Amino acid sequence: MCGRYALYADRGLVKAVYDLQDVPDFDASYNVAPTQSILAVAADETGRHADLYRWGLVPFWAKEIGKYNTINARAETVASKPMYRAPFKERRCLIPASGYYEWQAVAGGKQPYFIHAADNDLLSFAGVWDRWKQPDGETLLSAAIIVTAANPDTREIHDRMPVILPRETWDAWLDPKNHDTKALQGLLKPAPKGALASRPVSTRVNSPRNNGPELLEKEAAT
Repeated sequence: MCGRYALYADRGLVKAVYDLQDVPDFDASYNVAPTQSILAVAADETGRHADLYRWGLVPFWAKEIGKYNTINARAETVASKPMYRAPFKERRCLIPASGYYEWQAVAGGKQPYFIHAADNDLLSFAGVWDRWKQPDGETLLSAAIIVTAANPDTREIHDRMPVILPRETWDAWLDPKNHDTKALQGLLKPAPKGALASRPVSTRVNSPRNNGPELLEKEAAT
């Protein structure tokens, strides 16, 4: 699964990487947690757009928020599970990340690791999104990160990882008119061996109340 990640790139870099006309203001975060606002890139007939979404998909048919645990969608079932079936068919997104966290079981507890691109480039998680009409009439945008089996770089830490889409797949993935779910599901595979690097970090990341670059330092106060 992916339950925490970081995005501390500036707006200019995000704009350039995803070829966007504009990017909404977002706060750099070293500890993005479920239900917080996250940046995601989607597309329509006018091109790509970045918006802020709630992390935790709220399906359009839901009667209330919070009834479902939907921060992650499994690659194996995203095309068929009722929660994600319609979003996967026509509401897909990319979720930029500087890296993500996973916890490895060790004697006496769990050690968090920060996992990032080996070349320190931005990661682009595969995601699905939906619109939900709130009781006040406003529209809530929400999203989930798609996860798959871990690759050789990370499987000793955790057996699952976010799907990380390479640049050459972005147009097909984001195209809302692309309904070839079989081909799209074929993109949902582990990252190639050697694509990721990892290092142990501070256990302060365990609490979503903590945030800042010191979380990436193993020696930080715990």
